[in-house]
Amino acid sequence: MKSIVLICIALSTILSAAQEDNEALLEAKRQANNFVFEGNEKIQGEDYVAAEMEYRKAISEEQSNVSGIYNLGTAYYKKGNFEESLYRLQEAANKATDRAEKHKAFHNIGNILMQNKKCKEAVEAYKNALRNDPSDEETRYNFGLAKECAKEQEEQNQNNDDNQDDNQDQNQDNQDQNQDQNQDNKDQDNEDKQDEGEDKDQDKQDEGDQDKDQGDQDENEDGKPKDDKQDPGEGDQDKKEQPQQPKPQQGQMSPQQIKNLLEAMNNQEQKVQEKINAEKQKGERVKTDKDW
Repeated sequence: MKSIVLICIALSTILSAAQEDNEALLEAKRQANNFVFEGNEKIQGEDYVAAEMEYRKAISEEQSNVSGIYNLGTAYYKKGNFEESLYRLQEAANKATDRAEKHKAFHNIGNILMQNKKCKEAVEAYKNALRNDPSDEETRYNFGLAKECAKEQEEQNQNNDDNQDDNQDQNQDNQDQNQDQNQDNKDQDNEDKQDEGEDKDQDKQDEGDQDKDQGDQDENEDGKPKDDKQDPGEGDQDKKEQPQQPKPQQGQMSPQQIKNLLEAMNNQEQKVQEKINAEKQKGERVKTDKDW
């Protein structure tokens, strides 16, 4: 009997605590809704900073207040802070249990992604919005725009990839061509050096042959080297054999000069004699018979 009384007391305590918790939750929810309402008022007045503060108060009172989270994301969107807005709207979409709330969150997520030119991701966001509300024509229209944008971006990326591949191929061809040209230049340099070496060897060989020929010319018939200097005895012998020409003394004519003078006189005398003989022959009278 006593244990039953204790159980009843415990249950009463638990129910009372639960009731208090429910009342606290209800009060928090009521306060959160009031802050959301205040934030909406600020939004209508385009006081986005004040609206942001009210929505933050709502979330602080009730962590799961989807309206406060969603409206806070909307306030960021209107301020142009797309990154923070996207974060809050994704949070709202994850915490929302109502299909209408999910639809609105995904719709605005798609709008933000389109602003950021992320068309492929926007397509997925609009798909999720249509799953929760297929009758929304605005979402369907935006979905079509996002698909067209994603297609254009994909084609552009494909063209860029093709151009990049072409550039890589061209660069590779240029690199290969440069390597071939460098190799050809190296080969040509090696050939030139080889030819130059052969020319030098040939010149050396020619110089050797020339030296050899000169050496052969310097040898006598017996193969012995000729001596440029004559034997002193032979030189004296040659001097002895050559007739000694008397050196003309000063004031005297040499024999050769005398000889030349005599020949000139003889020639002059001969010319004079020839002239005299010619005069004699011209002056002779020739006897002729007259024809009476």
